[in-house]
Formats: sequence, structure tokens, C-alpha cells
Amino acid sequence: MNKIYIIGVGLIGGSMALDIKSINKQAKIFGIDTNASHLDEAIKLNIIDEKATYDDLEAADLVVLSIPVDKAVSELPKVLDRISDTTLVIDVGSTKYPVCKAIEQHEKRRNFLATHPIAGTEFSGPKAAIHSLFQKKTNIICEVEKTTFKLQEKALQLFSDLGMRIRYMNPEAHDKHIAYVSHLSHISSFMLGKTVIEKEKNERDIFDMAGSGFESTVRLAKSSPAMWTPIFKQNKDNVIETLDEYITNLKQFKAFMETDNFDEIFNEMQNTNHIKDILNGIQ
Repeated sequence: MNKIYIIGVGLIGGSMALDIKSINKQAKIFGIDTNASHLDEAIKLNIIDEKATYDDLEAADLVVLSIPVDKAVSELPKVLDRISDTTLVIDVGSTKYPVCKAIEQHEKRRNFLATHPIAGTEFSGPKAAIHSLFQKKTNIICEVEKTTFKLQEKALQLFSDLGMRIRYMNPEAHDKHIAYVSHLSHISSFMLGKTVIEKEKNERDIFDMAGSGFESTVRLAKSSPAMWTPIFKQNKDNVIETLDEYITNLKQFKAFMETDNFDEIFNEMQNTNHIKDILNGIQ
């Protein structure tokens, strides 16, 4: 695949472009973005080679749709309308059911592969793009059976070249599980940041006391609201379910504190320490 079109030249799309260029010296990367300054910046950073438009997509071997999930739902059908019969189109969004549903009846559904690379940072825009972002990261693929086999093969080879491991899920299961391991983490980080900022209004030196633990916990609060608000909207039911469970646990912890039940607090934390074994197993 030598003609690559990146729609949305930010962290994920830009990082993928950088790695594709390092893997395939014959590849030419074209950028499409509603933000003209992003395209200029991406050219200066050598992330893309040229600017392009949807009218150019017929020449594409691969199209990577890397835009906010609400925009992906409306833009993906337009992309599929313009590609050739041999073009592979992938998206990289954090919710999968809405985008799969949007094109389930499209005549070129077989050209599309729904993916979610579990990779990223809290930064956005072309400057956020980095080499080897996907190395040893998990890539969730949904509804693989609906993509033509030749294009499946091309996609899997690309993901292997990028260093990703593959998991297969249906879109509904993906959206439910990702609400726990990603979406809830971002909400927790945003709300912790909000709580501390509100306290800081009265105690100006509070951030002088913030150590590495606070910084790592609140890191996700630097993420783009323009990206995350549509994610929460699309995955509303699953996110609310996770919040209900999270709030129940917080209330229980508070109740233990109020009743001086520190033995139970110790037990709660000790039982949760098991998560390190789970994470070590994944790694």
C-alpha cells in the first residue's frame, strides 16, 4: 500500500503516518483535515507529503479515518462513496458500534475495517505524533468478517508491521469494556483535576505539593474535550453504568472512613492490589 490518505492529522493519524513512512520508503502520505494549519504543520514536520481532498480518494490504497467519533459517523459514508473497489478504509475511534451501524448497508461496507488501537497520549494535533506509538499495543478489530479477505490481509500485515497485537470483538462488547478501562479513567482524571483546581482558588500553593502520583493520575485531564465529549455522548449508556458502579465504591469507601472502619479500608486496598498481577499478565 503506497498511497496513504490520513483524514485527521493528529496524534493517532500522524503517528501512523510516521511509522508507515519508516516501514515503507515507497509510501506517499496525503493529509486531509478541516484545520488548514494542521496540514501546514504536518508537512513541516514531515508527517505528510501533500495536502489532499475527498476528490482524491479514488487513488488511495489505504484511508485512515482519525477524527472525533461523532464526525466519523457522518464522514465515513462520504469516504466510502469516493474510494475505488480495492481501497482499504480503517477508522481508529474509541467507540465502535455507532460507526459500524452507520455503514452496515453501504455498498462498499466490505472495504471498511473497524479498528481501535489502544494507544495514545494526552496530547493532540500534529505535534503530538510520535514514532513507535503502536509498538506492543493492542488493536481491537470489530466485525472483521464483513471486510473482504484481501483487505483483511493487508490490514493485518500493516498492524503487524506497526508492532500491534490483535484482539477481535463485536462492537457492542468493545464499547462496554472500553467504558471501564478507558472512558471512566478519563472522567476520573477530569473530575480530580476539577476538584483540585477549585481548591487551588483558595490555596495558591497547592500545586507546589503535587508529586508524581498526582501528576500521573491527573494526566488524562489534559486530553482534548473536542475528542472526548463525543465519545461520552456516543457511549452514554455504558459510561453511566460504569459511573454508577464507581460512585457506589466511592460512597462505600467514604462510609468506611466515617465509621473509622480502617480494617475494611485496608482489606479493600489489599484486594485491589491484585490488579498489578492482572496488568503484569497483560504486559
